[in-house]
Amino acid sequence: MNGLAYRVSGGTAEAVPVEAALTCDDALVWVHLNSTAEEASGWLRDQAKLDEHVVEALTATETRPRCEEFAAGALVNLRGRAKEELSQSDPLASVRIWATKGRVFSTSRAHLVATDTVAASMKAGTIRDPGDLIAAFATAITADLDPLVAGLGDSLDDCEEQLSADRIFDLRRNVSAVRVRAIGYRRFLNPQRAALEKLGALPGDWLEADDRVHLAAAADRAARMAEELESIRERSAVMHDTLSDLRAEQLDSRSLVISIVAMIFLPLTFITGLYGMNVKGLPWAENPFAFQWIALGCLTLAVGVIAFFVRRHWFRG
Repeated sequence: MNGLAYRVSGGTAEAVPVEAALTCDDALVWVHLNSTAEEASGWLRDQAKLDEHVVEALTATETRPRCEEFAAGALVNLRGRAKEELSQSDPLASVRIWATKGRVFSTSRAHLVATDTVAASMKAGTIRDPGDLIAAFATAITADLDPLVAGLGDSLDDCEEQLSADRIFDLRRNVSAVRVRAIGYRRFLNPQRAALEKLGALPGDWLEADDRVHLAAAADRAARMAEELESIRERSAVMHDTLSDLRAEQLDSRSLVISIVAMIFLPLTFITGLYGMNVKGLPWAENPFAFQWIALGCLTLAVGVIAFFVRRHWFRG
């Protein structure tokens, strides 16, 4: 069986084989499985003798953060950062937990960073009951995500400081990346806060007073991160609009320059085209100074058009 198991007896944690975990009669037994393994569902149903509803919740393909009271325990789904890179639309992996007095079964389809943190806390002897274990998961997940959320805010601050018309394309790409990641995180942090708050309010003697305090702290931290992500999302949208306005102004400025140049050369093109016709009767056609006079006239006309534009302040955009 692909997973890990620990038992806590007398305040001391000890790793045990997954197959032997069910025979342990200790204060706390924690079994964590990789739910992508084919035998996980069958082991939970046939060996652990869990209810079919619990097995389905622990091995479901699609999940969202939630807390559901069931029988004498609770089903909890949380989302945290995985060790491997996930898709931008679904950036956080799930851990599904079934907790009752003295027993905790958890599964995940991707290896969470928080799992290693919780396992280290288990070995250190700081986890003594199911409430401690769930609180440790919630705390580890929020502690791991906190610097990532802060990093998104810092990235957006850097983009705002570099805001200029010369870097529009690079900035738009960076801002879009920050916005997509912020939306992906916020999608799960809001329901995660609600799940932790609901779990902390559940009745049951397997949740101690200090567990409820830790769960409330984790919920508050998740709420703060969700608010920060909402702020990042709104700032990203404003900055995206600002960059679009800069791009539009840049295009308008360039279009104005092109239009002015075209207006200057339009009458000159007409005159040169007119005298370029190979027909009889053109004025000064036989005059040896005709080219000089026409060139001087074109120059005077061009200067006059430019003076008109300057007087009307067209060059200021």
